[in-house]
Amino acid sequence: MRRFVALGLIALAALVAAVPALASDGREIIRTGSCSGATDWKLKVKHDDGRIETEFEVDQNRNGERWRVVLKRDGTRFFRGIRVTHGPSGSFEVERRPRNHAGPDRITARAVNLRTGEVCRAGATI
Repeated sequence: MRRFVALGLIALAALVAAVPALASDGREIIRTGSCSGATDWKLKVKHDDGRIETEFEVDQNRNGERWRVVLKRDGTRFFRGIRVTHGPSGSFEVERRPRNHAGPDRITARAVNLRTGEVCRAGATI
């Protein structure tokens, strides 16, 4: 019986780890990862006064690189633009505050380097 309880607890822990983090009341969710090349990304989201404070950063360690960036909330685009990496770290950041709808919101970010074609993809649910 103890063995089944232990296996059940392990399965429950694995399920909880697989579910995207949900935040409310100003808690911030931070996701980080690597792009298709040597570049890294960071996505930060949190609730803020009826909006979702969204920060997407791409760090390439090379200045002057142009990136096409798209941010979406639940599949609907709320930002599209070109950003250029700059010193001293060779990075760029996009900050936006889309409206917070009822229930969980899925924020996704995609950036494509216009010279190399390298792609960064990020996502978080809040």
